[in-house]
Amino acid sequence: MEPQSSQRVRSGDADIFYWTLGDGPPVVLLHPFPVHHEFWLPVTDTLAPRHRLILPDLRGHGDSGVGEGPATMEKHAADVRAVMDDADVGRAPMIGVSIGGYLLFEFWRKYRSRVAALGLCNTKAPADNAEARAGRLQAANDVLDRGTDPFFESMIEKVLSKTTRELRPDLVDGVMRMMKKMSPEGVAQVQRGMADRPDSVETLKTINVPTLLVTGDEDVTTGVKEVELMHQHIKGSQMRVIRKAGHYSPWEQPQEFARILRQFLDGM
Repeated sequence: MEPQSSQRVRSGDADIFYWTLGDGPPVVLLHPFPVHHEFWLPVTDTLAPRHRLILPDLRGHGDSGVGEGPATMEKHAADVRAVMDDADVGRAPMIGVSIGGYLLFEFWRKYRSRVAALGLCNTKAPADNAEARAGRLQAANDVLDRGTDPFFESMIEKVLSKTTRELRPDLVDGVMRMMKKMSPEGVAQVQRGMADRPDSVETLKTINVPTLLVTGDEDVTTGVKEVELMHQHIKGSQMRVIRKAGHYSPWEQPQEFARILRQFLDGM
């Protein structure tokens, strides 16, 4: 199901674009790096008949501007709040994949009264270690020097499961198409923002809304260990592992992901 035309909201020093789709109580869906809102389209058919889905392009991704300097979690969280205000969404379940999850930890710290429930998917609470941080900063410099293509090629193995890469070339092509909307500057500033994100392990203990934790059994980036850590610290959280899925589980196994998410939303 395709969303209606985009809306635009000014947030700080960037224009943030978002789309809405469907009818019913709102749900905010936050895509992973370095794709954009279309990442969610395979799951919207199942969800849109019951929910109004809010699909932003995060700062630096898709059509949204990146602004000046690193795209910090603080900026991303403020952008999402601006989108919710513009879309007239007071409080809603918020579902984030990868960077979408990182920014939700910050959103929870700053604006928790807006959060009805959390879906933390293919993400992790700890900050980057020194090696991971250095890798991000190096990648940021490399894309500015050499362009984004080599970086996006290298990302495919990190974000898609072996199963998807071998059996679903169409899904691989779709990811590459979404990634290519991102500029070198966008990639660099978003990477710098992720490198600087704070550790959120202590934050987990403060989460007291219904929480769904999802990963893929072939996620080499934020796999089962990361979900177990969150599950241990978030009281009453539900944990699901999707088979034959990597870091982009909603894109790779949309029917199974949509079934899990709908069950979670219906049970709230």
